[in-house]
Amino acid sequence: MNLNNNEKDVILIVDDNPVNLQLLIDLLEYYGFKVLVAENGINAVGMAEYALPNLILLDILMPVIDGFETCRLLKANPATQDIPVIFITAMNDKVDKVRGLNLGAVDYITKPLEHEEVLARINTHLRLRNLTKTLTEQNKRLEMEILERQQVEEKLRCHSDALDEWNNRYQALIQASGQILYDWHLHTNDIQYGGNVEGILGYSLPEMLGGLNRWLELIHPDDRNFFSEEVKRILSTKERFHLEFRICCKNGTYITVEDNGYIFLDSTEKVARMAGFIIDITEQQAALRERKEAEQKIREQAALLDITTDAIIVQNLVNQIQFWNKGAEHLYGWMAEEAIGKNANQLLYRKQSLCELKNIQKILAESGSWQGELHQVTKQSKEIIVASRWTLVNDDEGQAKSILIVNSDITEKKQLEAQFLRAQRMESLGTLASGIAHDLNNALTPIMMTVQLLETKLPDEKSQQWLTIMETNVKRAADLVKQVLWFSRGSVGNFKTLQVENIISEIENIVKQTFSRAIEIRIDVPGQNLWNIFGDATQLHQVLMNLCINARDAMPHGGILKIYAKNFWVDSYYARMNIDAKVGSYVMIGICDTGTGIAREIVDRIFEPFFTTKELGKGTGLGLSTVLGIIKSHSGFVNVVTDVGKGTEFQICLPVTQTMDTDEKLAGNQELPAGHGELILVVDDEDSIREVTQTWLEKNAYRVLVASDGIDAIALYAEHQQEISVVLVDMMMPYMDGPTTINVLKKINPAIKVIGVSGLAFNHEMIKNLGNSVKTLLSKPYTSSDLLINLQMVISTK
Repeated sequence: MNLNNNEKDVILIVDDNPVNLQLLIDLLEYYGFKVLVAENGINAVGMAEYALPNLILLDILMPVIDGFETCRLLKANPATQDIPVIFITAMNDKVDKVRGLNLGAVDYITKPLEHEEVLARINTHLRLRNLTKTLTEQNKRLEMEILERQQVEEKLRCHSDALDEWNNRYQALIQASGQILYDWHLHTNDIQYGGNVEGILGYSLPEMLGGLNRWLELIHPDDRNFFSEEVKRILSTKERFHLEFRICCKNGTYITVEDNGYIFLDSTEKVARMAGFIIDITEQQAALRERKEAEQKIREQAALLDITTDAIIVQNLVNQIQFWNKGAEHLYGWMAEEAIGKNANQLLYRKQSLCELKNIQKILAESGSWQGELHQVTKQSKEIIVASRWTLVNDDEGQAKSILIVNSDITEKKQLEAQFLRAQRMESLGTLASGIAHDLNNALTPIMMTVQLLETKLPDEKSQQWLTIMETNVKRAADLVKQVLWFSRGSVGNFKTLQVENIISEIENIVKQTFSRAIEIRIDVPGQNLWNIFGDATQLHQVLMNLCINARDAMPHGGILKIYAKNFWVDSYYARMNIDAKVGSYVMIGICDTGTGIAREIVDRIFEPFFTTKELGKGTGLGLSTVLGIIKSHSGFVNVVTDVGKGTEFQICLPVTQTMDTDEKLAGNQELPAGHGELILVVDDEDSIREVTQTWLEKNAYRVLVASDGIDAIALYAEHQQEISVVLVDMMMPYMDGPTTINVLKKINPAIKVIGVSGLAFNHEMIKNLGNSVKTLLSKPYTSSDLLINLQMVISTK
């Protein structure tokens, strides 16, 4: 089935064989794809550039130009070079495969085509392309943000240098300005001058003679009245004189001076003198104005720092925070007034990260900069991952004075990468497990039926004892295969609408009766309004039991086991952060313990089959992989929240259904029904299965025809159509598989009765789509009673 987005994915098929084209078109359109067709390489190149399909299925042997040349042209064109290309070929030469992969193809599918393989490979590469496209877009967005942040940093450094330059100039002006000393005698109105009069004003001392009147002549006309009024006030109040005003130099220019004078009294307490000094502050004021302008520019740049989404932090060499922008407030949750002055190591990191910080500071001291990924915590104790860039800032003397840190939140990006890699690994393991399980089921089926056949032939007690042991162990092996199939989502289930509270109630009764009393059981399920789900009660029962047993094992000295259920809505943000989730309504079932927790370094591996942390002989490693497979087969997903030393919570999310089914209970006859000479056609590519099945049917009064593949079956059915009552067809066969064989047989006889044989769920789904001719599915390994009961049921069906 098409597992992609709501919008149909477009597949371009390039093949000059009309038969192959029609088969692929029917298959892909049936599963929801939009199909485009090109009969040669030249047309394919043009059509791909115009239509930009999501994936191309490309035959190698074609006229005009072959598939290799077509692939080379597609990969040379920037418009089509990123479209995944899967070669379809009848050749099996490794050299040709390597050549095709070197040209840019992503995969090969070998003729004759297996429908399941075609769909699996197409869906796999479409998912990989979509995930890769998502990661690429996020990386581009992050790169743009980093570039903008770097530009802001560069502007900040430039303006910081400008501010330092103006500050240095200001200090130099103050040191070089000099001063004019004066002593004004009020009784004579004479003023005696000292200091750098000529250097500042350009006049010689004789040219300054004339007392206060001469000084008033030099003051700017607009400032004279103000100066005179201030002098009168000071003489009256006897306060210190302090005034800034403009005065004319000998060259005709005006400078601004600062006059600081002090009153001296005579013996009668009257003002006798005012002495003081005058400083040329013209350049000082100009420098001050320039500095204010520079500071304004710095403030403007600081405002830009608050616009960026990155967290920008400045801390001194003892980790005390000195600057904290708006981006830092949004990322960490602390306001600037809460963070400034605090120790960054204590505020942003857990204890286990402090050793790593020491190594960073060592590298920073040696090279002046560092960048990498850091694990930090927010005000709400939420763990985040940041891409961090550290730069050492020096003072005017080249000595380190502070550290500039820019942090970008990459938590979502890292989570998606981890889920993507985990999904790839689990999908590969699932494919391997499914293949192994299929072969084991084919091996176990004849063993199971042979044992039951021998039970009727060897009645002595010893033989019966050994046969019972053999049958028990075959069933154990079959159960193990069933677990593997659950992991790979290949097991058949009995799905119907379920009430979650009923399943939890059954689990509650079991754990309360069997678990140690040192473990307190808590159940939190709403009494009403809990949504229904669609699933297999037995499988979900096993999921919850597996998780409860793991929780028990994690609390060897007792603790609290909590089971809860609640309605849960997945929004677009949540779905984006969880690769298996889709927007919609779910029921969440939680299993919580207060046990040992799971270490971070192994939490991504716990769902792998045969991975276990338990002692040898105390666990198979299939419990959690079975949980994951069952939940995925129910279109749900699993979340794990764990804290070492505090406990673990498994969150099972299952999509809801709003209808209720009525259970159909079929009362079956306990005695094995015998035949009445009906002719049965058995189609299976396994010799042992055909032979044992034929023996059992003939032993129970049926006549049997056998075929090793679909082609033989069609020939036999065409010859004996009027006599054959039921066709027993294996779904997984070479050359012509079960569904194809059934479709051909239906064209010969639309009323044909068929029993499908398989142990894989995707075959079960395919059988549902084959119409009413397939009456039932017989899962491998099946027993003789399963075979006879299902056969009689189908024969009696009209």
